Amino acid sequence: MSNLPVLPFGTWPSPITPELLVGGDPTPGEVRSAAGRVWWSESRPAEAGRVQIVRRDPDGRTHDVLPEGWSARSRAHEYGGAAWWLAGDAVIFARWDDQRLYRIEAGGEPVPLTPEPPEGSHWRFADGVVTADDSVICVAEIHDGASVRHQVVALPARPPGDGAQPPQVLVEGPGFVAAPRVSTDGRQLAWLAWSHPDMPWDASTMWVAALGRSSDGRSTIDAAHRIAGGPGESLVQPQWGHHGDLFVGSDRSDWWNVYRVAGTDDLRPLWPVDAEVGQPAWVFGQSRYVVCRDGTVVLTYSQGGHAVVAVLPEDDQAGQAGRAAPAVRSGQAGRAWPLPYAALVALSVDDGLVSAVATSTTEPAAVIRFPVLDPSAVEVLRAPRGTQLDRADVSEPEPLEFPSAAGRTAHAWFYPPSNAEATGPDDERPPLIVMSHGGPTSAANPAFSLARQFWTSRGFAVADVDYGGSTGHGRPYRQLLQGAWGIVDVDDCCAAATFLAEHGRVDGPRMAIRGGSAGGFTTLAALAFRNVFAAGMSQYGVADLRALAEDTH
Repeated sequence: MSNLPVLPFGTWPSPITPELLVGGDPTPGEVRSAAGRVWWSESRPAEAGRVQIVRRDPDGRTHDVLPEGWSARSRAHEYGGAAWWLAGDAVIFARWDDQRLYRIEAGGEPVPLTPEPPEGSHWRFADGVVTADDSVICVAEIHDGASVRHQVVALPARPPGDGAQPPQVLVEGPGFVAAPRVSTDGRQLAWLAWSHPDMPWDASTMWVAALGRSSDGRSTIDAAHRIAGGPGESLVQPQWGHHGDLFVGSDRSDWWNVYRVAGTDDLRPLWPVDAEVGQPAWVFGQSRYVVCRDGTVVLTYSQGGHAVVAVLPEDDQAGQAGRAAPAVRSGQAGRAWPLPYAALVALSVDDGLVSAVATSTTEPAAVIRFPVLDPSAVEVLRAPRGTQLDRADVSEPEPLEFPSAAGRTAHAWFYPPSNAEATGPDDERPPLIVMSHGGPTSAANPAFSLARQFWTSRGFAVADVDYGGSTGHGRPYRQLLQGAWGIVDVDDCCAAATFLAEHGRVDGPRMAIRGGSAGGFTTLAALAFRNVFAAGMSQYGVADLRALAEDTH
């Protein structure tokens, strides 16, 4: 029997103050690794939210790469991502203030690679790679008044002596482009494309072209052709192997899995699994798998809120005609390892070591590294930062499946109240806060969040709902909102609350709903058209779908 003070739910003292909540913790983002060094981006709320790049040297020391006040963040596609990449020991990045590309050497100052755009124009850059001949190939978004063009462009990776010149256009539209990737021999370029009204998670295509040089040294492409994708298929994260193999993530099985490209529309699955080795391309540069120099593929996905890493040596993959696969090293048959994290993202590989951002259900994100040969041998490169709570103050998520409208099964993460210094009365049930995520193709993420723990540590229960339309449950589930936004999502949020109340987990008369952006629309619709919640809060919520479609990106 607990000796803790008995206090009404919702009144418990909490170590998570409003000041602590809005102050936020530094959070690692994208990761790159090369030559024994590891770089990661780090958003810093205490520094006006700027994104710093941190370099960790082989001796374990870390260094801030950007000068004070500089931020590496792109506005391309509005949501950005992949705003920086490596050029040997140097970093090339998009500066938030002016969106120009800069190069910074270790210990040096940033030098511009792109000129100021013409008056009345705005240029944005993202998702680049540096080629062996010292060129940058990246995505450019060109705003000329009301016109917006999306291009794959090339430019020198070093500041030219005669001043920065406009980038050279390799690919333009007709819609959107992303993920330009150069083969290791420098002779081929792959990229993704899609066109309005499709979003990249609805339908996208992958293209390949021969990459060369003109007599004046300019990059050229030739014989561009579609090699995969089209209506009903979403492709993510193309990547070249060191033997000329091309890989891509596809949801043709209804789950984003990794495939080796054997020919046009001929994709060979590497590790078929009913899980997502990929995410919706709201931002550039997401990485859920890597290809090692010896051809081994390392991929990650989450099942039941736990991260899994699968390692596939080259000869465990579908072989490529005309090339013999290397012998398998002892103990290297394809297999999977569960790791003690909720998810791994932003994978990068260097010399047999995979670096990644690891999220946990009980503490903030960390940067980790593990050997390809043994993913269980995890080394923490950047420990979780921020407030270290008593474990008893942290509510851990429970996966929840529940019946919803039309006989569907919906999903949520349930967080019961938890506090090291108080407990609730036996004859009382806690109030409930239902959280409706944005996107709407985002997902309820079980990673540690002070925003949820703020409430659970005070004696509230929280249900973070993966309503129909959410990512993480396959393509058919992700498409449930088509033509039914404001219906299916509302059904599922109401069903989650009702299910928990009927099973005695929460107090039915004291249930609230909250959400931002698309989740704000769900919140408003639930309050307007249903009689389940006593209160709600819409943060920057969509209020009119017609206006959203007509007036925004």
